[in-house]
Amino acid sequence: MSQTQRTLIRGARILGGAPRDVLIDGETIAEAGAGLPADGATVVEADGRVLLPGLVDLHTHLREPGREDSETVLTGTRAAAAGGFTAVHAMANTFPVADTAGVVEQVWRLGAESGYCDVQPVGAVTVGLGGKQLAELGAMHDSAAGVVVFSDDGKCVDDAVIMRRALEYVKAFDGVIAQHAQEPRLTEGAQMNEGVVSAELGLAGWPAVAEESIIARDVLLAAHVGSRVHICHLSTAGSVELVRWAKSKGWQVTAEVTPHHLLLTDDLVRSYDPVYKVNPPLRTETDVLALREALADGTIDCVATDHAPHPHEDKDCEWGAAAMGMVGLETALSVVQHTMVDTGLLDWAAVADRMSIRPAAIGRLTGQGRPIAAGEPANLTLLDPAHRAVVDPAAFASRSRNSPYRGRELPGRVTHTFLRGRATVRDGELV
Repeated sequence: MSQTQRTLIRGARILGGAPRDVLIDGETIAEAGAGLPADGATVVEADGRVLLPGLVDLHTHLREPGREDSETVLTGTRAAAAGGFTAVHAMANTFPVADTAGVVEQVWRLGAESGYCDVQPVGAVTVGLGGKQLAELGAMHDSAAGVVVFSDDGKCVDDAVIMRRALEYVKAFDGVIAQHAQEPRLTEGAQMNEGVVSAELGLAGWPAVAEESIIARDVLLAAHVGSRVHICHLSTAGSVELVRWAKSKGWQVTAEVTPHHLLLTDDLVRSYDPVYKVNPPLRTETDVLALREALADGTIDCVATDHAPHPHEDKDCEWGAAAMGMVGLETALSVVQHTMVDTGLLDWAAVADRMSIRPAAIGRLTGQGRPIAAGEPANLTLLDPAHRAVVDPAAFASRSRNSPYRGRELPGRVTHTFLRGRATVRDGELV
């Protein structure tokens, strides 16, 4: 580009506050204030829409390499941009597994080439997600991808000795182990949440204690080692209490919740529609309310999508044979508005904290989750919270369509996303 790109966002409510103007010059915010002159800049009339820092997802499955029939780095980052995200963390359960410097660098480079959002690879904790031998954690950290977050997500690091060694290893470079908390022996053959509904339907149950027992062990290990542990997709009221207790001790424990666990319950499984099959499973109304309260009071640090795309044939089958997982990048902000903002539990400044500032801090992304102020990187999301629409997965940018919100009306629409000053979404359309 021969000349610096300038954009004036006029009349935006920064973090939901009073309308102000934001001038973007090149990759950074030049000025934020009232009545700023356009001076030849491209003008975006915000008309009182909400301006947030670009969203950051700590938990995304981009599927490439190996499962490009589900998603690619390009289609996944296009979906992310459409949802208001400027950075995503790409999980390691690819084929081959992202357990070496070579694979994480490949994912990182594909992200850079896509140009729709920053892609920060998550490295596997163990070789091949096998849970037996530590992967090349140091080599992945020292690679061009600069990996800081490590997870065997999809599988639990259930061996306490391996988990301890991983926590000790990453402490050297301020890394974090992100744990998929699932005691495997307690969840063999599990199909849904263990409770009243599973008993009525005769489906094998996934008990809350299978999550909670691993969290209890891992927060104790993190305290013993003096290292950082992050709890992926926390889903039960008991898990909330364990994290709250660990934080009260001053331990380095963080946690995330998915949009679907903030809204949906195991009652939906009565339909036997595999779109509702997910790991951890949809829980009870009591759990949902506890998760909302914990996100509101900061016990749960952030919202992470656990965007898990699957091709049609992996979901359009009987419940028992169906894959677990849901797409979530393009609906995350709407679900958070519906469950947290419209209910009065969070204001927009708190949404910015839970969906941008804190996940960027946990993942140590220096250029993301920054204030909307002069001199800061222009990673921004403009949202129309008054918009209402019925979710149509056919319109998604994601390659997969396994959304649990099909046909459901949700509020809010991302109209613009800016990645370092460049529009990736303009007027609700990908650029």
